[in-house]
Amino acid sequence: MVRGLGAALAEASSPSWARRARAGRDLASFAEVPEAAEALLGLLLDAEDTAVTRQTAEALARMGTVAAMRLIALAVAGADDNQADWLQTGVHDVLVDSDGGPAVAVVCGKLARDPKEVVRRGAAYISAWMDGNGP
Repeated sequence: MVRGLGAALAEASSPSWARRARAGRDLASFAEVPEAAEALLGLLLDAEDTAVTRQTAEALARMGTVAAMRLIALAVAGADDNQADWLQTGVHDVLVDSDGGPAVAVVCGKLARDPKEVVRRGAAYISAWMDGNGP
């Protein structure tokens, strides 16, 4: 059950990794809302626990919307190597699902034409993951 936006935003800054991970899953459906997008980007680049990064990336990739995948692309472009590995793992969890791969590919194609270079670069990394290559 998706909880309310306010409750999920509050949990995004919790000291508990489990609550932050839950916030990432709950906020994924609000990726187009600026407050949620800001919180989601922070969760994708969580400095304290890679489980938060992975679960948030997976939830956003499962949403498969342009707004959701744009956040992953932004995170990938700003991630260190460890974070990028866990972002890739979260996306991969969706790519191995027969329904997830095509949607991600279509959205990455759209993001390849994004006005922001950082988004295009992140989308290129995600596209490379679909081809079996890492960042």
